[in-house]
Amino acid sequence: MSKWIGVAVLAAVAVMALGCSREPSGTAAVIEDKVYTVTPASVKVNAGIVTGEVTEMKVTERVEKGSNRLVAPAKLTGTLKLTNSSKDQAVRLVGGKILYIDSQGQPIKLEETRTEPTIKFATYGSERLDPGQDATQSVDVDFPAEALKAKKLKEIRLELTYIPSPYKEETVNFTVSIGGQ
Repeated sequence: MSKWIGVAVLAAVAVMALGCSREPSGTAAVIEDKVYTVTPASVKVNAGIVTGEVTEMKVTERVEKGSNRLVAPAKLTGTLKLTNSSKDQAVRLVGGKILYIDSQGQPIKLEETRTEPTIKFATYGSERLDPGQDATQSVDVDFPAEALKAKKLKEIRLELTYIPSPYKEETVNFTVSIGGQ
């Protein structure tokens, strides 16, 4: 009898493992990137002794294919390359802020749940620029949904904060002798 109980338990386990497997209840939603071109895609920038270029700009939001349901809100991405154009001042890059300006010259507000678009120069060494040096920084910031509407966005403003400091190179010569010569 215990032999039959063992066989019955083994059969029950096999049925549960093999015969009662569930199929997925539905298909996974396909998520795709919806890319908006920014024209022009690259621009020259000049903020005092700091010059440079913002390149590869685009706005991307993630949507569910078919329903067009928003999965991830819009983000502005690109590359920021800054150069210290001074001959005699070093620059410490503190940070940057991006403002989206509408056709009336007013800032377009981000939605309440979104993060203020800032740029931090956190990588060691990239925050200090001696004369002629440059630094490259990725830009990946929130973009207001309101700015995606036709003719709403007029310009993007980049406010840079930096600390200039005097930079000098001096030469010092000194007399030496080796081994009593």
